[in-house]
Amino acid sequence: MSRQNPRVKYLRKLGNRRFREKEGAFLIEGVRTVEEALNSPWTVEMLVYSGKLGEIPRGAAVLEKASERGIMTAEVEERVLNEIAMTGTPQGIVALVRQRKAFLEDIRPSGNPVLLVLVDGVQDPGNLGTIVRTAHAAGADGVILLKGTVDLFNPKALRAAVGSVFHVPVVQGGYTADEIMAYLKQRGIKTVAGDVRGTKAVYECDLTVPCALVVGSEAAGVSKEVLRTVSERVLIPMPGRAESLNAAISTVILIYEAVRQRYTKR
Repeated sequence: MSRQNPRVKYLRKLGNRRFREKEGAFLIEGVRTVEEALNSPWTVEMLVYSGKLGEIPRGAAVLEKASERGIMTAEVEERVLNEIAMTGTPQGIVALVRQRKAFLEDIRPSGNPVLLVLVDGVQDPGNLGTIVRTAHAAGADGVILLKGTVDLFNPKALRAAVGSVFHVPVVQGGYTADEIMAYLKQRGIKTVAGDVRGTKAVYECDLTVPCALVVGSEAAGVSKEVLRTVSERVLIPMPGRAESLNAAISTVILIYEAVRQRYTKR
């Protein structure tokens, strides 16, 4: 009932990135995201919920599954749950999940030409979550986050991803940009960067081959360091008067152009 409860205070501290990294844990919110976590290999350690959750069929099913797996559950007052939640609307449930570190070797092609998304410095957590969710929906084999990109386990990023982080490998940290670009080149994976100074439109670029789509930060785009080593630079035609597109929207267009080309070829 109290926000001063030691367990409640611990959960609230997970809103801090350094504390998340130290503990190797993070919080997720909402029935749909918790369902995705429970249906994945990730370790869910605890569920914290308000009494109203059990009145919803899907909520009751989540609690039943947690009970079957021996996952700790704790019912709290709704105001306490709102204190724990990082986004303000937890939909009656918050879960404590253990982090799983993904490595480049964990990215295994699904049988089709490999499709990766390389994120270079995106700062908005909502944009990152949308990119991860889109990559998952499009059947991409993995997402790689370069140094300077917002934390994958940021609550707003997790909320926007709606559970996709549990199903598509997301490599975060541990590699320099040079190491990643060299890794991709060694494996014959073409790197295609979205760049307003690109020499061709995205639909003029062959994305049916193994490729990694490179997207940059909202303010500066893809870094010069990465642009120097990419295979191709492409632009998204904008016949209107808007100066630029949102980073997530740009990525969605690039990913689904690759999907379109591959379906057409098939």
